Amino acid sequence: MRHSLPQNPQFYVTAPQDCPYLDNQVERKLFTALYGINSRRLNNSLSKQGFRRSQNVLYRPSCANCSACMSARISSREFKPSKSQKRILSKNSDIVRVVNPPLATDAQYDLFKQYITARHPNGGMSDMDADDFTAMIEETNVESKLIEYYAKKNGELELISFSLVDILDDGISMVYSVFNPYLKERSLGTYMILDHIALALELEVPYLYLGYWVPGSSKMDYKVKFKGVEIFQNNAWQPLSEVEKSTLELHPLNTAPVSEQVSSLSLPDSIIS
Repeated sequence: MRHSLPQNPQFYVTAPQDCPYLDNQVERKLFTALYGINSRRLNNSLSKQGFRRSQNVLYRPSCANCSACMSARISSREFKPSKSQKRILSKNSDIVRVVNPPLATDAQYDLFKQYITARHPNGGMSDMDADDFTAMIEETNVESKLIEYYAKKNGELELISFSLVDILDDGISMVYSVFNPYLKERSLGTYMILDHIALALELEVPYLYLGYWVPGSSKMDYKVKFKGVEIFQNNAWQPLSEVEKSTLELHPLNTAPVSEQVSSLSLPDSIIS
């Protein structure tokens, strides 16, 4: 089924499939393609409205009977690390950050397979081959970077984590992240978010976009352990601390019809003029 604005871009809805986060729920996504000279402007605009990028597609949950998935971002200027987060930063002070263009390497793919096998063996990415991985990293027509993290092993630097990110006009969006699942003592998932917050401050942009948070999903709990988290709900960003618990409960009436979701989107003038 297709739902479109009066002029481009075109919006579509995926077929329902099992939700990867909540039992007995079905997911559906609203999405549009990224192409042409306005891709970066569209990515900037829709990222502020809860959309995420996957290669040359922007998508947002549009589930018929559930509204649990909410976009999360951290205000880099409001963030203050907790005592435990300070310990994680100290523990990983030997890590070297390298910022590269979005180009796939064998070392990245090997780490990706190790991560998926250990953390998400039955997930949708478990059967990705090297070509699929290369497409995930390199198929982008917006401003993207690959943030790599290295630590010394036997006297040589070894890749231990990396993150594909988009550089937005108001922040950094973490598109996909991978880390060595066997270096548990380093808490690399938390460390990468902490370092990306630092990178946002270096770039003088106010936000780090984390992707989706799902209340009740243990896989997502780590995202709300950072001070300064904001949630996109009811077409607005608001501090998590101000979101009433009752509004986080699943309720089918919380989800507007797809046509209303599309018509309420704000797009750059140059795209729809």
